[in-house]
Amino acid sequence: MKHWLIKSEPFKYSWTQFEKDGFTFWDGVRNYQARNNLRDMEVGDLCLFYHSNEGKEVVGIAKVIRGHYQDPTTDVEQWVCVDVEPFQALKRPVSLAEMKSDSRLAQMALIKQSRLSVCPVSRAEFDAILQLANEVA
Repeated sequence: MKHWLIKSEPFKYSWTQFEKDGFTFWDGVRNYQARNNLRDMEVGDLCLFYHSNEGKEVVGIAKVIRGHYQDPTTDVEQWVCVDVEPFQALKRPVSLAEMKSDSRLAQMALIKQSRLSVCPVSRAEFDAILQLANEVA
């Protein structure tokens, strides 16, 4: 199993809406590196759900329930999406400031490549964020 971080601006698509919907397709990615990350996702992978711009915090964990396929929001074949469902809300959101101040996360893609909307997360980084959120890791 691999781990990822997916970003959404809460005014466009929030964790609360995601939980209400029960699942969604993660579409609209138009960056080649982020697209390649979507292509590498497999069913069962876990994704940290990050509220970007407003909040700037990890608020939950999503699970990939369908691997990549043609993004239905465009006719351009190179762009893909995956289906995800809510797996678990975090007991406590973990802010970007907290992540930046934690030495265990210094090499995290979110911090090194802050504009990337879909990025890999190592198991150690994933566990560190769960610990910061007061989850068992």
